[in-house]
Amino acid sequence: MGKIHAICVSEKKGTEKHAVEQAEFILGYGIKGDAHAGVWHRQVSLLSFEEIEAFRKKAPSSKIEFGAFGENLVVEGFNLSALPVGSLLSSGNILLEITQIGKECHNHCHIFETVGDCIMPREGVFSRVLHGGSLKRGADLGAAKRYRVGIITASDKGARGEREDTSALVIREIVSAKGYDVVSYKILSDEQPLLEEEMKRLADGGLADLILTTGGTGFSPRDCAPEAALAVASRLVPGIAEAMRWRSFSVTPRAMLSRAVSVIRSSSLIVNLPGSPKAVSENLSGIIDSLRHGLDILTGAASECGSAYIR
Repeated sequence: MGKIHAICVSEKKGTEKHAVEQAEFILGYGIKGDAHAGVWHRQVSLLSFEEIEAFRKKAPSSKIEFGAFGENLVVEGFNLSALPVGSLLSSGNILLEITQIGKECHNHCHIFETVGDCIMPREGVFSRVLHGGSLKRGADLGAAKRYRVGIITASDKGARGEREDTSALVIREIVSAKGYDVVSYKILSDEQPLLEEEMKRLADGGLADLILTTGGTGFSPRDCAPEAALAVASRLVPGIAEAMRWRSFSVTPRAMLSRAVSVIRSSSLIVNLPGSPKAVSENLSGIIDSLRHGLDILTGAASECGSAYIR
């Protein structure tokens, strides 16, 4: 766990960043008003406070302010550059994914020209914004867990190779964009024992933190995904399925016909999603940001529901 010692922005490229007390982080873009924000992989840059202090001691005659290296966040008490690419960092509502460690400087900055060295190329950490929000100087910053996802498609036609499984592709796209890792994927026919067996394999084997099923939630005699989930459940989580139905009901009244459930088995959360790609997108997009805090509590990564990840 570290602390945000400074937040820095620059309104124009080529100008030195300056410290601000608070900033707004925008999903998939970066910091509002910062010239280096954009739809690319280096949306927010971070630098260790300790590295800056060590550099200042090597060049005591140079006045080096926060932001002088081009960093957006100065983080105290956290060895940022030791984290691998793909690591997640969280502070309140904000979630960042590390995309790059260090960078090549094609044009030397003012510090390099003055001192003959710059720490940003070797110590700078770059990230993209997976969830936005407001951040104040002094806030805590900690490493967040990358959760594993298992996808189960319930479809007779899909299991026989007669239908392309586009719904699973939508699931993979949404969860990957939010920093989850898809570790398992299976298409099974609408047979309750097969679905139960796969859910048990993923949960009891500790292979997936989040198990998402798609299909088999309607009124058809062969639809049995909810029954399979309930059969393996140790606890129920009705609010998730209720939230999905409420979200879809604003699109179509037929959402009330969904029999989807959400349950817990061992340390895994199991959520039934609809079968169509459009409905999957509507439902999963509506719950994905809140699921992380539930998984933090379930897996022991967090201990207090009062310090909710998404408020």
